[in-house]
Amino acid sequence: MMAAVSVWEPALVLLGVAVAGVAAVYGMNTLLSAQRSPLASPAFSGGVPPREHALSRFHVRWYAVTMIFLAFDMEMLFMYPWVRTVREVGTPAVVEMFLFLGILFAAVVYAWREGALRWA
Repeated sequence: MMAAVSVWEPALVLLGVAVAGVAAVYGMNTLLSAQRSPLASPAFSGGVPPREHALSRFHVRWYAVTMIFLAFDMEMLFMYPWVRTVREVGTPAVVEMFLFLGILFAAVVYAWREGALRWA
């Protein structure tokens, strides 16, 4: 007679194997890695010593530029598959894309009005 297997048993076994695998990889890293000492010289880029720390903060105006870049990046992410399917879907796909582009245009107008595109 076969024992009843719970629905969760295979998932728990897989979770245990994954945790054991991660622990084994970290253990092997600890055992086999070379012991490192701090560098005697600072970081060097293109023959010029660094002016500031590598983890220094960026000016706040770069965050607005980044958000605008991401908006246009997402636009391209959605436009590539849209180009492939617009012929089959027809007019509703065109209306949806113009609605999407209108929302992005409104966001750019808002950013422009708030001064996100002004550098001085």
